[in-house]
Order: sequence, then structure tokens, then C-alpha cells
Amino acid sequence: MRDILDEIVAHKRIEVARQKEEVPPRELYARVEKLMVSGVESISMRKSLADSPYGIIAEFKRKSPSKGWIHADTVPMDVVPFYARNGASALSILTDEKYFGGSMEYIRQVRQHVSVPILRKDFIIDEYQLFQAKEIGADAVLLIAADLTQRECAQLNKTAHELQLEVLLEIHSPNELDYVTPDVDMVGVNNRNLGTFHTDVQNSFDLAHLLPEEKLKVSESGISNPAVIRSLREVGFRGFLIGECFMKETNPGEALSKFIKAI
Repeated sequence: MRDILDEIVAHKRIEVARQKEEVPPRELYARVEKLMVSGVESISMRKSLADSPYGIIAEFKRKSPSKGWIHADTVPMDVVPFYARNGASALSILTDEKYFGGSMEYIRQVRQHVSVPILRKDFIIDEYQLFQAKEIGADAVLLIAADLTQRECAQLNKTAHELQLEVLLEIHSPNELDYVTPDVDMVGVNNRNLGTFHTDVQNSFDLAHLLPEEKLKVSESGISNPAVIRSLREVGFRGFLIGECFMKETNPGEALSKFIKAI
């Protein structure tokens, strides 16, 4: 069941090692320190979702391991600013290249054109990736419990906060509830099994009552019906990460607008 996830993480370790050779950690960390001294402030994804009546995290996603290419011929500037203008409470941008057709450059390209929080969505296994996220302009990062030990997750969460990045912790099952510590900013329930890629929104409903009431909850994947958003809000969710539903359309930004109106 974990074959594809294990493959992705193994490749990610090789990828990060290569990136460290190209830009040594000391050099990257110095650049980020200079950036933080300059006073550039992050935008709170948690607050944006909590304050929104919709809570849509619109995702720029060109490809996935299960579906292949979803929208291969599009670029971030053709989609992401329109997401922001059409009501997205936050933006999720895939930065994994091999499996999701993403790039860190995508966040750089749109950062100055949007005023809503940006989530760097990737398989983060090393603090080096957190410094990358800060440098390219992300406001939040995804940590996936299935990729990390509890100790690794706690350390990455701590480092993210030191860099003024919020953390969306992703879990898939009750077995990962111990990862949900008081200092985690947001908890995401992924409705897609990362081993089989089977998607079932019922997973969010099943886990809702097991999550701490005070945590901002995000339902991820498999959401394509506005009525489901209304039902998920009733059980405590305030964020809804949606990618393929919009990206499969010719005009993803317009698709988002119609979806929000239907809510």
C-alpha cells in the first residue's frame, strides 16, 4: 500500500541531496536570514481560512501519480492570480517536479501578484526544504505524518515556526492522531490514501470528532460538490483543499468562482 509513497520519499531524499550540492545549506540559510531581517512578513493561512465563509484552498496542480497530466499546458500566471481574485482563501502550489509536474519557481512567479497565503505543497523531509519555502515566498508548508516520525515532525514544525511559516499537518488515519500536538497550526485530513490513491471524503467525516476542537481543520482531496463543503463545515472543517476539480477545467479560476457561488 505504501509503495508509491515510499518511492516518492526515496526520490525526494536524492533530490534534496542534489539541491544541497547546488546551493549549500550555509549559503541558503544566510540568504533566508537576510530576508527575514528585511522584515518581509508572512500571511497567516490559518487566519485566512478561519475568517472565510468558504475556506477554499485552490491548488495549482498540473499532474499526479494517479491521474497523469491534468492540465499540462498551463502556467501559474494563467491560473493562480485568478484563483486569488475569484475568492480563494489560500493557494496551494505543488513544488514536486517528478511526480506532480511542479516547481519552486511557480511560487516565486506568483508571489508578488497575490495577497492571499501560499502553501508550499511537497514531501518535506528535511529542514533545508523549509528554508527553500521561506526564500521563495511561501507562507505555510505541508508536513505529512506518513512521511515522518513524530520526532522528525515536531522538529520540522519547530523550525518552520522559527522561519515564520505556518504548518498544515496532514494525517490519513486515527493511527496518526499522536502527531497532532498543541503547536501545530492546522490539521489536514487527506481523503486520498497515499498508497492506493483511492479517495473517499468519508475519511474527513470519520476523523472530525477525533481531532481537537480548537484545531483548524482542513479536508483535502476528492471534493467536487459544493454540498459536501456545507456538510464538512457542519462537523467543524474550515479549510477545503481542492485541485483536480478546478485544474481539469479549461479555466480553473472561473471554475472556482462558480463553485463558490454554488456554496
